[in-house]
Amino acid sequence: MLRVFLPFPASRKTGAVGNAVSVGLGLLLLLLFSASYFYFSFRVMSSSKKGEERRGISDGRASGRVGAWRLVKKSRLAEENPNPIDPVGKENGLAMKVRCTREPLLAALQSAAAVVPTRSPKPVLTNVKLEANNTAAVLSATDLEVGIRIEIEGVETAASGAVLLPSTRLAAIVRESAAGTVFDIYTDGTAAVIKGPRSEFRLPVEDALEFPAVATFPADACFALTTRLMRELVKRTVFATDSESSRFALGGVLLEFTQKMITAVGTDGRRLARMQGPITTKNNETDAALPSDAQPIVPARAMQLIDRCLNNDEAPVWVALRANEILVHTGQTTISARLVEGRFPRWRDVFPERPDAAHVPLVAGPMLAAVRQAAIVTSEQSKGVDFTFESGQLVLAGRSAESGESRIELPIDYTGATVKIKMDPRFMSDFLRVLEGGTSVSVEITDGQSACVCRTEDGYGYVIMPLAAD
Repeated sequence: MLRVFLPFPASRKTGAVGNAVSVGLGLLLLLLFSASYFYFSFRVMSSSKKGEERRGISDGRASGRVGAWRLVKKSRLAEENPNPIDPVGKENGLAMKVRCTREPLLAALQSAAAVVPTRSPKPVLTNVKLEANNTAAVLSATDLEVGIRIEIEGVETAASGAVLLPSTRLAAIVRESAAGTVFDIYTDGTAAVIKGPRSEFRLPVEDALEFPAVATFPADACFALTTRLMRELVKRTVFATDSESSRFALGGVLLEFTQKMITAVGTDGRRLARMQGPITTKNNETDAALPSDAQPIVPARAMQLIDRCLNNDEAPVWVALRANEILVHTGQTTISARLVEGRFPRWRDVFPERPDAAHVPLVAGPMLAAVRQAAIVTSEQSKGVDFTFESGQLVLAGRSAESGESRIELPIDYTGATVKIKMDPRFMSDFLRVLEGGTSVSVEITDGQSACVCRTEDGYGYVIMPLAAD
């Protein structure tokens, strides 16, 4: 190996002395090379260490200055706003702290859940907004089509403000807590804290200023009606709408207002339900003074939400109309909904005057039982049931190739000519199901090709178009 470092090759002519000299020179060169290598390595390491020390001193000085500046700023903010919840909250309107009990908060969250979308291109809509001031705390939610504002009862407000809370998680926290639990809800600027006697949750929050505004109920409400009537308007018409139709107007309920009457109409083109009842107007306004758009088409889901929020039978229901929106206020809840666009069918033409029609009195309960029995053997291919009105009885007959036949007889007070009409039993069942079992129903029939019209004494009318006879 030493031959690599020899300055000249050894030969036999040089002899032993020459070989010794060559080996010595090689060793000398090896030592010089090693010394140079270690010297330069040491210089490089020393320079790197000194650089790190210089940077450390500089960073330390900078961090010291930043820390001192933060302490000064924190001290100034504390002097300007002594609220320990969020020292900067008063400036951006987000700081708040409230105390409320489980039951009213859970009821408000359950009502708001019907509005909060599970998925949305705007994630902020999956939250509920809690606003609090010295007089009230309001929970609001919206999907940009329907909005709701609920004033929560029994809330103590320690600091006014607003906060966005994830609807699903907040509802789960409140629902899984023991009855009577008292919650402290506040924000510290970075998270919302929901604190119970033996629990504490920190939930991420978003900017409350990004949440869309939910309409408040105006002071100039036009119409007032009873809770019972509003409940009947919804229950007796919504089922007849068609949310899947390409005609958007069929996916809503038409509300017609006059000075003393409200009329609700729902239809899917094959059957039509109409309910009427008395109302009052503000300052006893005349029909000419009513809004020009007093025939709004309200989305079916908004009507269902209104029905869900009707908790106090003694409280009146107030209705206000705007250019493209309807607002309903009941109890502590205000619901706003964007109106459905489109032309509603001329529903009055479906209730013609037919002096030659036969009127058959029936009772809702027994009639519903007979219809459901006759429909047992029907199928999607053969869904019709024959309703044969004979003297003294009504015969219902259903049949299908795969399920067999049925024949149900129901005694009735009828002595006229025999009339046979084929109808979808589901349509008749839907009508009878929303009535009390002892309700008297008048069935108006003429022949097998004309509509069957059903009426009750309290302003409810229902029309079923016949099916083609076999």
